[in-house]
Amino acid sequence: MALLNVNIDHVATIRQARLTDEPDPVWAAVQCELAGANGITVHLRQDRRHIGDRDVALLKQTVACKLNLEMSMAESITRIAERLKPDQVTLVPEKRVELTTEGGLDCVKQRKRLAEVVRRMHKKGILVSTFIVPEPEQIVASAETGCDAVELHTGMYANANTPRTVQRRLAALERGRDCAEENGLVVHAGHGLTYRNIGPVAAMRGVCELNIGHSIVSRAVLVGMREATARMLALMASSHQPVPKG
Repeated sequence: MALLNVNIDHVATIRQARLTDEPDPVWAAVQCELAGANGITVHLRQDRRHIGDRDVALLKQTVACKLNLEMSMAESITRIAERLKPDQVTLVPEKRVELTTEGGLDCVKQRKRLAEVVRRMHKKGILVSTFIVPEPEQIVASAETGCDAVELHTGMYANANTPRTVQRRLAALERGRDCAEENGLVVHAGHGLTYRNIGPVAAMRGVCELNIGHSIVSRAVLVGMREATARMLALMASSHQPVPKG
C-alpha cells in the first residue's frame, strides 16, 4: 500500500495571512506523525510565501519520520538543502505568480542542471525525486540524470470531469508507473488528490508514496490535523480491501 506524506505548506499559509506565529507547522507535523503519516512534505519557495527557512530548520530537528523538501533548482535553495540535509528533495518547477505548482519539471530541457543538483544532493546523502508529468521522455531523463524516484503529477486526473477522462488519466499514470519501474525509479504521486478522488490512485500497484496537502489541511481546519490525516490514511487503506463477492 502507498504511504502518505502530508504537505503542511498551507498551515504556514494561514499563519502568514496575519504574519504571526500561529498555527505552527512544526506542531502540525507532530499531529501528522501521531496519526501515522509516513512523511512530512514542505515546499521552500523562493518568495517564502508560506514555509520559511526557520520552519525547515526546525522540522529537520523535530520530524521523526521522512522529511521531504520540495524545491526549485535555484542555487540559493539548493545550498539550503545541502546545509539542512532533508531525507529527500523533490525537484519542482516554480513560478513566482502561480497559486500552486503548475505542470511538471522539464527534465529534458534542464538535464544538465538536474544532473548537477542530483550529484550534489547525493553527495550529502539526500534522495532525489522529480515532480513530472507521466511522459516517457521526462521519466527517462530523470533516470539518466541519477534520480532515485519520480513523483507523477496527478493534477490532470484530479481535474478530470467525466468518467471517460478519468479512466484516460489513470491509464496515463499507469503507463508512467510502468516506464519508471522499467528505468529503475521508485514511483511517487501527488497533486490535487482529495478525500473524494484518492481511491483509484491509492490502489494503483507500484505507487509507493502519495503527497497530499491542501485537502488534508482544509479538513484539519474543521476536525484537527490528526483526525484529517487519519481519515486520509483510512481511505487509502480501504482502497486495497477486496470487494466482497455476491
